[in-house]
Amino acid sequence: MKHYACSPNAVCDVRDNIRQCYCTGGYRGDGETCTRPPKDCQEIYDDGSRDNGIYRIKPTGWTSEAFEVYCNMTDGGGWTVFQRRVDGTEDFYIGWSSYKEGFGDLNHEFWLGNDKLSNLTNQKRYEIRIDLVNVNGAPYYAKFDNFRINDESDKYRLSQLGTYSGTADSRSNPDGHALRYHLNYQFSTKDSDNDAYSNNCAVNHHGAWWYYNCDNSDLNSNYHASLGSDHSFEWNYLPGSYYNIKFSEMKIRPF
Repeated sequence: MKHYACSPNAVCDVRDNIRQCYCTGGYRGDGETCTRPPKDCQEIYDDGSRDNGIYRIKPTGWTSEAFEVYCNMTDGGGWTVFQRRVDGTEDFYIGWSSYKEGFGDLNHEFWLGNDKLSNLTNQKRYEIRIDLVNVNGAPYYAKFDNFRINDESDKYRLSQLGTYSGTADSRSNPDGHALRYHLNYQFSTKDSDNDAYSNNCAVNHHGAWWYYNCDNSDLNSNYHASLGSDHSFEWNYLPGSYYNIKFSEMKIRPF
């Protein structure tokens, strides 16, 4: 009979009629040796992976199993993607629990989940990059060098943002006002109104965002809204047209 010396991060168990060591808690390996999953896509990139795609990570402090994320290895690599809109096939006008847990298809349109995003951005300092394509097909981007989301007890408040750089602010003194306007405000959905407006901004704009009174951006609003509608997928001061954006991808990387 074979004897096993299980890793401290494994249990001896019988599965499919086979008794052996099995890694637990998101660790990977043969049970005798168990290694921790990477904390984010940057660690995956640093380990040599260069392909865009789905990987498993487990951030520091995350007590559940490791979870899947989409890693974008372009633009310097190591980006953990938490939002993408492509063609409006996914419904983003949904409730608090869906935004908390995450929804959609990681290979297409999705929101990673506010619990995961909060945990990620509180394990170290992150920059955020937001890639946008306007209604005319022109690409732009916005970067902020210190992006942080608080946990659910503070309604996933956008608590830090940092310094702006990029091409997505057409003003003469750009500071990324489209997102900076929402700094220090809590996340709202159609069934959880946490904004400063007298009505529910999420309902008014058919979205979910860090609304203030109400928005200068909302990348989770109605993809199919009529041209120029307040309900449309928008980013103020985007060159060309800031309504009816056709593509967005929001992603983070350690700074």
